Amino acid sequence: MKKLIQPLFALILTLSCGSFTAIAAADSGNSQFYDALDGRFDISGYLSENAYGFLPVPIIITDPAVDGGLGMMGLFFHETDEEKDKRLEAMRSADRDAARYLIPPSVSVAAGAYTGNDSWFAGGGHMGFFKQGRIRYLGGGGYGDVNLDYYGSGNVTLQRPVELKTKASGVFQTLKFKIKDSPWFVGVSQRYINANISLNSLGDISNILPPDFVDELLRLFNIDVTTSGIGVNLEYDSRDNIFSPHTGYRYTFEQLWYREFLGSDIEYELFSFQGLNYWTLTEHWRLGLKLDSEYARSDSLLPPFATPSINLRGIPAMRYQGDFIAATEAELTWQIDSRWSVVGFAGIGKASNSVSDFSDAPSRITKGAGFRYHIARRYGFDMGIDIARGPEDTVFYITAGSAWGK
Repeated sequence: MKKLIQPLFALILTLSCGSFTAIAAADSGNSQFYDALDGRFDISGYLSENAYGFLPVPIIITDPAVDGGLGMMGLFFHETDEEKDKRLEAMRSADRDAARYLIPPSVSVAAGAYTGNDSWFAGGGHMGFFKQGRIRYLGGGGYGDVNLDYYGSGNVTLQRPVELKTKASGVFQTLKFKIKDSPWFVGVSQRYINANISLNSLGDISNILPPDFVDELLRLFNIDVTTSGIGVNLEYDSRDNIFSPHTGYRYTFEQLWYREFLGSDIEYELFSFQGLNYWTLTEHWRLGLKLDSEYARSDSLLPPFATPSINLRGIPAMRYQGDFIAATEAELTWQIDSRWSVVGFAGIGKASNSVSDFSDAPSRITKGAGFRYHIARRYGFDMGIDIARGPEDTVFYITAGSAWGK
């Protein structure tokens, strides 16, 4: 199996890591690109021994919602000299995974992409760890000009989708504080989006809209709107590593209030819950389980970008939306050796416009498989590819770290 997947991954690394991959291939003695423990390709040295460790990640968009596309994301790792020394010492220990349990480095990201249906976006963000990890910050922002089909929300369905153009700029921030020496964190959140939504379809479309919602939908299809909210969050995090966890749990609860006095044109509340579970079953087998739910409490239909949607590998962006969504995904990993692993996954999700109608909503099922390469042992960081099949389409993803985010 490794004979089949290693050449493919070498090609991905060549595309994503540019010149330093070529340098590594030409000089196996270059410690920045090889691990002294097993002599295999590893970029830990490159990331830690340069002033700003930089990992380029290609964005190959195969999402049919935007007709595919290309882009580039750059990850910048930030560490103090003391943190670098601790990681190096941990890597030299008898336990090859000892570095996984250290405080994660701060990471900045910059990204941009262009798609086949003339959508594009550019933005950046930062994930920071301060006071020995007792304070965590996650923030970012960007601008996008995105064309997406709108199919409706929950039980409000269109006879055929309409294409909406959304020009939007946004900012999000989350600040969390650790509760003493426990794995619990409490914090505050802020979200802001300013958007212009217009209809790309030509002609009269009122005949394809649900009769009871014609006026409301036509208003949403041509609107300048701002959503601005603040909220609180509670998190439990016992993962051994934030990038590519093997064991532990992360449970996050968040409530956001969007109010006029905060600059929001629409007043509503958003509740979200996510549970990530990671179990090491044996030396070679691991199991993961994601639980995901969102509920938007509003007196009217929300703009598409503000409406919760099912987020599973294999389902196009914003394909299934509703005021209440819930989804779960399981992932089984076979660790072939210290570097290579393969994964299989399956998920199911539902979307409705009320909790009472949720049981009657159709189930959306996904499944797929992929592989990972342990590209940075010092940081516990994997990269790989996933191929997923959803209700309508097959999509593949380049995965940097966990497929379930941070």
